[in-house]
Amino acid sequence: MTPDEIERYARHIVLREIGGPGQQKLLGAKLLCIGAGGLGSPALMYLAAAGVGVLGVVDDDVVSLSNLQRQIIHDTASIGTLKTDSAAVSINRINPAVTVVIHAKRLTPDNAKGILENYDLVLDGSDNFDTRYLVNQTCAGLKIPLVSAAMSQWEGQIGLYDPANGGPCYQCVFPSRPAAGLAPNCAEAGVMGALAGVMGSMMAVEAIKVITGAGQPLRGEMLIYDALYGETRKLVTSVNLDCKSCKSI
Repeated sequence: MTPDEIERYARHIVLREIGGPGQQKLLGAKLLCIGAGGLGSPALMYLAAAGVGVLGVVDDDVVSLSNLQRQIIHDTASIGTLKTDSAAVSINRINPAVTVVIHAKRLTPDNAKGILENYDLVLDGSDNFDTRYLVNQTCAGLKIPLVSAAMSQWEGQIGLYDPANGGPCYQCVFPSRPAAGLAPNCAEAGVMGALAGVMGSMMAVEAIKVITGAGQPLRGEMLIYDALYGETRKLVTSVNLDCKSCKSI
């Protein structure tokens, strides 16, 4: 590392669980974030600050005024611009050494493998089950660890889905989408803005742990955070041997 890098990442380097070798792993890592919205915003900002070498961003949306209550990677001046472009500006402002790869498109079955196969780990901050299942299936097939989070109103959840290393995949835990109306999106149900900061930061924490080998990631566990009452709880998750997404892993 250069003297500037040693100074920038000094607080990581002195952590015995990360140290110089762990920071070198972060500098060489390639991470992809699905969505530059409420969850992706803090995740991308903290991963940029952590010195992740390459950050890919997938999003086909533009910034709107209603996003700004929670999507802190964007600002008022970026309204109407592509979220990927706005995110790239913020990442570069935080850490110009990070390489940002923009994928200003919607993830589809036709392009998912070609995009995801270039990364070491994927963070899914999408807001719909079609994308979540597609990302999960693609990650499982490519044996890429997946950090997935979701939130609504005052509650969020997060887990690491990594069937290549003995954990369940997302579809093992959520084998089918909820019935209509049972899982409304943020526009329908509302969401407390700072909750996005909590859950997105947790996504960055899990990604850093996986890349550096620090601690115990949420593999085979799901953490649920209730912001309204300040409570957290963990659920043990298990592999579904009949899962159509990962049973061949």
